[in-house]
Amino acid sequence: MRRTRAAVTVAAAVLTPALLLATPAFAAGPSGGPSASVVATTDPGGSTTPVDDMSDDDVRIAILRIIGDPSTGKAVYAAAQAAMDGTIEDQRYFLETGRWTAQVEDDRVAVFHILYVAQQNDDKAVIAAANEVLDEDTPDALRAFLETGYRKAQAEDDSVAIFRILYLAQQNNDKAVIREADKALSDGSPEALRAFRETGYRLAQAEDDSVAIFRMLADPTISDALRAAAVKALNDGSPDALRYFLEHGQYEVD
Repeated sequence: MRRTRAAVTVAAAVLTPALLLATPAFAAGPSGGPSASVVATTDPGGSTTPVDDMSDDDVRIAILRIIGDPSTGKAVYAAAQAAMDGTIEDQRYFLETGRWTAQVEDDRVAVFHILYVAQQNDDKAVIAAANEVLDEDTPDALRAFLETGYRKAQAEDDSVAIFRILYLAQQNNDKAVIREADKALSDGSPEALRAFRETGYRLAQAEDDSVAIFRMLADPTISDALRAAAVKALNDGSPDALRYFLEHGQYEVD
């Protein structure tokens, strides 16, 4: 099972990350499939209309909306297109049953994609949670992971990563990184933790790198070549340029 999963996970890696958003929630009955009163459309007032009560035109419009929704997954999109090419019976079947069957396929692929990314980042909590839901492989389990489980597991991994970053920053006396890491950990929300890992850490490290380079420039014994390289990095100002200078550039100066 895990060998097959490894192959599928690699295949899922080529899918666009937008697929992770292509997972609208569905109403499930006791067996995990769609309930008898499937909701296919919502009017401006917020009320819903069962498929059986929809006119043929309303059915087609509902499917066209699904096709036009940028968050619609590939399997649902293909099934919707096939329904529109078929009879009205095919179209009603799609809204009542086919859509949800295809949604499970999209959800499964989305979980495989998440698993692949987590493996690249060594996010242990996400890997464990994704493998668990793929072992269960029910519509409800897949949906629950995408709606809540993934977010919680990612927050756990993000916390661990930030504690590691904080430890290293304390060893290096990187004050901005320490400040922002403490702030993210004190907030504790999945959004704050993720924002720090995705953007906050890089920006804080750049702030600390700038301070380190300015200190280097304040050294009266600095060589002209090293001073020129340091000034060039500061003039560039990008986090990548600052980091490169401190890690490599200063040692490449003749």
